[in-house]
Amino acid sequence: MDNPELARIPGVNPHVPDAARIYDYTLGGTHHFEVDRQAAEFMFSLVPSTRKWLRMLRGCLRTAALRLSSDGFRHWVDFASGLPTSDHVHSVLPKAKVLYSDINPLTIATGKHLLGDNPNTRYLECDIRSAGDYLQRPDVQAFLDGERRVAFGANGITVFLSSEENRKFFKDLYDWAAPGSKLFATFETKAPGLSTPKWEQFVGMFQKMGESFQLYSLREYLDLCGPWTPGPGGVMTVREFLGLPLNHITEEDREGVGIEFYAVILEKR
Repeated sequence: MDNPELARIPGVNPHVPDAARIYDYTLGGTHHFEVDRQAAEFMFSLVPSTRKWLRMLRGCLRTAALRLSSDGFRHWVDFASGLPTSDHVHSVLPKAKVLYSDINPLTIATGKHLLGDNPNTRYLECDIRSAGDYLQRPDVQAFLDGERRVAFGANGITVFLSSEENRKFFKDLYDWAAPGSKLFATFETKAPGLSTPKWEQFVGMFQKMGESFQLYSLREYLDLCGPWTPGPGGVMTVREFLGLPLNHITEEDREGVGIEFYAVILEKR
């Protein structure tokens, strides 16, 4: 989609930065405007490794989709999906039913435009803080053909939720899902007590936008997502999950605060 076509989507303002378009630019996509690129570049000036980490997270999502497809999953329920561009789940699993969701009406409108009339995809509004209610909706259940043994995607979500909201989100999914369901999740951590002025400014960007941005320890994350349990392979760094060499992550990538990202496929047994 070229920028003129993007600008014609109702509600899209090419002069106001948008989080989903900033993310698309970070991933190397084409669905953004100059204002989005400027906002992203400012973010990179604070934490230069952001682009590298986020591209690895998208790679983990695609890898998880392939693994879960090989396990026989044909229904994928994704949360806080962003723009469903050509490197998202539906392109990896063209024969699966993929349900995208987001809380931002503009992201949803753009997402629907990108998906067009693809019958195997749907983009719906969902506040992940009320994921349990969302999963009970008739339109959700109809799209999933009543199936409750599904694969969930929760990629890059946990830092934007409080501990109570995280616990509720994971429990809502667990309570709704049938035994055998699986959940792909990623967690961002840093070394306790370490910070830098640029890191504080980076976190402050989200706070100024009214977003929570809170990192937990790996042990805390695993406690918050209970009663889900890690499947075979357990919790891995995203580098390990992608099978990348040890030197793929440098000390500079950790930004002086010990940044580390983890990926895991959780199970309901």
